Amino acid sequence: MNNFLDVLAFSFSITMPIFLILGLGIVLYRIRLINDNFIDTASKLVFNVTLPALLFISISRTNVSSNTDFSLVIYAMAAVIITYIALELIMPFWIQDKAERAVLIQGAFRSNMGIIGLAYCVNAYGNDVYAVASVYLGGVTILFNILSVIGLSRGLGGNINTIGILKGIAKNPLIIAILAAFIISITGLKLPTTIYKAGDYFAQMTLPLALLCAGASLSFSSIKNGLSGALIASIAKLAFIPFLLTFGGYLLGYRGMELGVLFLMSSAPTASASYIMVRAMNGNSSLAANVIVITTVASLVTTSIGVTLLKSLHLI
Repeated sequence: MNNFLDVLAFSFSITMPIFLILGLGIVLYRIRLINDNFIDTASKLVFNVTLPALLFISISRTNVSSNTDFSLVIYAMAAVIITYIALELIMPFWIQDKAERAVLIQGAFRSNMGIIGLAYCVNAYGNDVYAVASVYLGGVTILFNILSVIGLSRGLGGNINTIGILKGIAKNPLIIAILAAFIISITGLKLPTTIYKAGDYFAQMTLPLALLCAGASLSFSSIKNGLSGALIASIAKLAFIPFLLTFGGYLLGYRGMELGVLFLMSSAPTASASYIMVRAMNGNSSLAANVIVITTVASLVTTSIGVTLLKSLHLI
């Protein structure tokens, strides 16, 4: 009994802090202590400055060498590609409209790894997780962007702009920070202590600020049209995909932190970037918003259940 309670306490220690900060964001927005302008500015600050700083500082302190194991991110990227293809093949059985289907497929496979997924991992394993989670985040983020553009272009019409995709990847602050940090780590360069201290200040504000904005930007009033489709995508996002990716990782022999990162990153809710991309391509943005809201709220429950099961089996 005590062992089960310990497992349950571990599970809630991962999800409850995130739930509380998301909830605080909702409350602060409702009582107008923060507004849309704050959310927009703070979100840009997180994406362009604080989150890249966090990843850069964490990876550059890590001893990366030719012996570093990149098999986890390679497996994750292969699994994401297979998942995307499977969704393209299966979704037509439930969703007939091509444009609507493209929006739902993106919502099903694209995770909010940079904010909620990373927060899950840090709550579970502390700062040591950055060495594993940052590499995972960098590789899979690139893939998410490519597959999202391909899928939405096929579903919403228009040509696939390969040059535009490459430019977007090259300009992504997270990817730039991760690559720069790897160069620093591999070459053995040592940055001044003051740089690390300044970076730490930015890093410490990243996840709380990002989660506040994520909570404040949730719009429950948007849940109206296309609810059945949004539920299908949400079930795929929070149940089937995390299970399949984690089970595949288990079969390949991953245990402990590696398997935990795989589960926690894949069980994170749909990324808010999916809404931005759908809206920019004149798709059904309200449907994209539905998936984000449903998965953000429900992932706190599904992730807790998954962590409890994996911890009970001594796998993570």
